[in-house]
Amino acid sequence: MKNYWQNALSFEEYLKVAEERFLSNPDKNDEHQAYYELGLQRINRTLKTFKVDEEQLSELKNKSFKGKVLIISEPWCGDASATVPAVSEFFEAAGNEVRIFLRDSDTSLIDQFLTNGGRAIPIVLLLNEDLSVKNVWGPRPKYGTELLKKYKQNPETYTVEEFHNDLQVYYAKNRGKDTIDEILNLL
Repeated sequence: MKNYWQNALSFEEYLKVAEERFLSNPDKNDEHQAYYELGLQRINRTLKTFKVDEEQLSELKNKSFKGKVLIISEPWCGDASATVPAVSEFFEAAGNEVRIFLRDSDTSLIDQFLTNGGRAIPIVLLLNEDLSVKNVWGPRPKYGTELLKKYKQNPETYTVEEFHNDLQVYYAKNRGKDTIDEILNLL
């Protein structure tokens, strides 16, 4: 894990990557190009609306988590846009170091944490002080997973557009609370 940690970005660096890719992506064939602007808008909305909850912070302190948080992500991802800023701000407020590893820069990390055989992101790795993996969360809160399951069970009656809309409305209203609660339950 040490090599991945050393090659990961701070949240500020991650945000810069998102902005650079939106404004002047060096990869002219980036299949996700159309999603960087939306991703940035969602990241900024999350940053504006997320507030560190004192009860959650107290719960984390009671658990005495002294480790680090490594998030596998990409800035074009809708789920990541809603969760990565919240997780970063929360753990940094608690004094835990947070880094973000770009999934597509080296897929050997994400390939160790597949979701139903896929490279779904974000994946939050809760690391012990020695950088060994304590636990894993992701790629979305339980409620988001339930919406996805509903869509996959019957895409004719619950369309992909409805799923995406409902998921983003949930993220906007929930403001990271469920994500932080679920991660705290893993510590």
